[in-house]
Amino acid sequence: MSPSAPQHPQRPRKQWLLSLVLFSLLFFMAIYSITNPMREDDAKFENAKEVALSQITRGYAAGDFEKITMSDNKVFAVSHTGAVIQSYKESRDSMSTLGWNDPKNITIVEVENREATNMFMAILPDLLFFILIIGGLIWLFRGIARSQSNAMSFGKSRARVADAKQVKTRFKDVAGVDEAKEDLIEIVDFLKSPKKYLNLGAKIPKGVLLVGAPGTGKTLVARAVAGEAGVPFFSISGSEFVEMFVGVGASRVRDLFMKAKRNAPCIIFIDEIDAVGRQRGGAGFGGGHDEREQTLNQILTEMDGFEQGTNVIVIAATNRPDVLDKALLRPGRFDRRVFLDRPDLEAREKILEVHTKNKKMGRGIKLVDIARQTVGLTGADLENIMNEAAIFAAKRGRKALVQADMVDAVEKVALGPEKKSRRLSQKEKEITAYHELGHAIVGYICPESAPLHKVSIVSRGSALGVTWFLPQEDEYTTSKTKFLDEICGLLGGRAAEDLIFNEITTGASNDIERASQIARNMAMRYGMGDGDLGIVAYGEKQGTMFLGVDPSTTRNYSEEMAKQIDEFVRETIQAQYVRSLGILRTHKAKLDILCKELLKTESLSLDEFIKIFDPQEKLMPKLMKEGRKPKK
Repeated sequence: MSPSAPQHPQRPRKQWLLSLVLFSLLFFMAIYSITNPMREDDAKFENAKEVALSQITRGYAAGDFEKITMSDNKVFAVSHTGAVIQSYKESRDSMSTLGWNDPKNITIVEVENREATNMFMAILPDLLFFILIIGGLIWLFRGIARSQSNAMSFGKSRARVADAKQVKTRFKDVAGVDEAKEDLIEIVDFLKSPKKYLNLGAKIPKGVLLVGAPGTGKTLVARAVAGEAGVPFFSISGSEFVEMFVGVGASRVRDLFMKAKRNAPCIIFIDEIDAVGRQRGGAGFGGGHDEREQTLNQILTEMDGFEQGTNVIVIAATNRPDVLDKALLRPGRFDRRVFLDRPDLEAREKILEVHTKNKKMGRGIKLVDIARQTVGLTGADLENIMNEAAIFAAKRGRKALVQADMVDAVEKVALGPEKKSRRLSQKEKEITAYHELGHAIVGYICPESAPLHKVSIVSRGSALGVTWFLPQEDEYTTSKTKFLDEICGLLGGRAAEDLIFNEITTGASNDIERASQIARNMAMRYGMGDGDLGIVAYGEKQGTMFLGVDPSTTRNYSEEMAKQIDEFVRETIQAQYVRSLGILRTHKAKLDILCKELLKTESLSLDEFIKIFDPQEKLMPKLMKEGRKPKK
């Protein structure tokens, strides 16, 4: 997703009002301190001795005091020695009523005027209340203005805008999608030099649809196009068009394209366009006045309406191309479809190289080995692996990544984190060890099985142990023999439990499910069934399909065919189970030795497994020998 233009955060209303009150208090305290400075002799009056008022009157007549101060109802008398006494008088008592106005007496009698101070303190609460009222009114008017502004902008586009300087992504930052980049280079060239094509009568491509599974880099490719072309980039998600109010989505589409035309040439990127681009009249639409349908109609009009030559290219991304409306896919709207597939071995190595640019890498790292271990993973998965590797290196106190960090990161992403807190009894450990070694030995012997990579009895995720098979290269087709070898390997764990303990556990439940599904697909989808099943596909696909996820199927065959399919599945699994039992009986002695070693070390690599099971490598399948590299 593209970075949005920098925005200055607005101060919350409550914080603004509180700041106003605090500022007012500080302001009035400052005024009070300036207008009412502390007197120098206030400190003397604090410790004054309290006496009767008549005593002060007698002292005045006798001339014992240097100064008498009257402050409100308090009277302070200071003697010639500096001693201070105090007393209290009635409010109506004055200098004349007290007899302290004798002109012959040298005692200084002063009356302190605090009316101004009292008046200020009296009106201070009223001033604060007035300020609060003014602040509340300002807050209310600002809220009304903001609400009106939001109401007016409700139909405005919420697209994030990034100008040419903000988009830093280039094609060199995108690896593993060379074919997609070749298709998009023409778009970049057209945005840079449109006259070269217009002079020859070529039309501007209106749109490019990026199709691919999640994590294959659709958004990254779109940003790279904008970065290479050096044009503004508007990005928005399809779901951001739709609101509960009718007409808002269409209004936002109009506003988005209006802004784009003002900034032409530019690119509009709509992520997850299937949120608004589904087939009209189908599931999820409520008729001609449905909000999403109106939004789609507006997109169709903007992309190929009466206005021509706008030089605005729309790039959309989805992983559900089958649900999009046909009018959206016709030439003149989305002229090109660019498919981003999961990366192959070479592409994965290039993607890993891109993600190592900002990391400190140690010596001797072989990215090709990591690429071989990550068959079927997307670019986002590989980025996650590199991040996990950096975390492992930091935890272990290293200054650079090493190969072991990357291997551990692959295992964590592919198999799940280790659950060291899960404690198994010795009996359960022994059953798990034999179970996993059953998978390993049968898989190792079967010629078409993927090469063995690692055996472990350390719990990961919901599994008590793991037997990891890794293909040496990407595979795009699968033979019947490979399917059968895969079923045989899956049943090896159950066969080992049956052979050693003459008992079976629930540990093979997932293996049986996977084996049954493979056998059923052989009969129903691939025409690999025996007998009268023939080369026929059974069952109709129903519902929409996410890329990489099979849809559900409905039954379109007879009870007789269903019986034959079930019989084929049962016979196939039984035959492969007997086969796996035979392999394990033949190598039972080696199975026991391997179990003791696995219980001791908790994991065995391929080389450690071969060292015990097949030292001369005579039993290694030919396919595995061709893919296996000598140990250095």
